[in-house]
Amino acid sequence: MKKLSLNELNRISVNDFKKSEKNPIVIILNNVRSQHNIGSIFRTADAFRIEKIYLCGITAFPPSREIQKTALGATESVCWEYIKNTAEIIKSLKADGFIIASIEQVTNSTNLLDFIPEKNKKYAIIFGNEINGVEQSVIDISDFCLEIPQFGTKHSFNVSVTAGIVVWELFNKIKNK
Repeated sequence: MKKLSLNELNRISVNDFKKSEKNPIVIILNNVRSQHNIGSIFRTADAFRIEKIYLCGITAFPPSREIQKTALGATESVCWEYIKNTAEIIKSLKADGFIIASIEQVTNSTNLLDFIPEKNKKYAIIFGNEINGVEQSVIDISDFCLEIPQFGTKHSFNVSVTAGIVVWELFNKIKNK
């Protein structure tokens, strides 16, 4: 085995990324406070050609040196928009046919491993604040909640790790349908 050089990875340009077909997933960040987490989620969105990121509430937005540290340019490739009120974008996305899933530990949540996406549907996945998670008022207007199974002593993952796990799982299930 030989580690691949950057040239051997054959990455597409930002312009080609913007023109490329995206996966039917948007990300909503509901009051995410760490700009490093925001940047990391931008990189995940770039890696899986996510359609768009909505930055809501207290979530910071580009341009930001702190976001850029972990985004490494993904703020230029991934489409994003700041919307102060999370409920406003959820209502708009629902009107556009998106299914809304909050990523949260709630009664009657769906285990991420058991979740089967509907064919030809678009999904908006909501990630919440590092301490308080997704706001209850946002959960109330979500179509359902997904939960990542956990087996250790801690009850949560870092929000950027959660985003990586959930986006990969949805991407994998949508692509293999």
